[in-house]
Amino acid sequence: MKKASLFLIFAVFSLFGDDSFISYKEYAKMLYKNPRGIGCNKCHGERGEGKIIAVYYIKDKTTKQKIKKELKSPSINNISKIEFFKSFKKKHKVMPTYFLTAKEIESLYYYIKNQNKGQK
Repeated sequence: MKKASLFLIFAVFSLFGDDSFISYKEYAKMLYKNPRGIGCNKCHGERGEGKIIAVYYIKDKTTKQKIKKELKSPSINNISKIEFFKSFKKKHKVMPTYFLTAKEIESLYYYIKNQNKGQK
């Protein structure tokens, strides 16, 4: 009886199950939200549009006035695939270094480009 039940469960899942656990689109979204601890969306926005990361003030030495400054992340939804790949190879002052594979970077690029087409 146990064997028959297990076989039935396995048969149902194999008939209706997908070939993969998650779709490519879902994988790309998960990677964008949290590739290695800090999601791309935290600095670059939900659609890669860029956003203000921090606001701070500096004091002008001559006028003694406080000057408002903003730390902004660049937009990444309008760059070429080549530039996107290059951005992971060069050092940045603020952006952490991610050790992503070429396939992971390709997935991120796919996600950003499809977000801007209105696909979720």
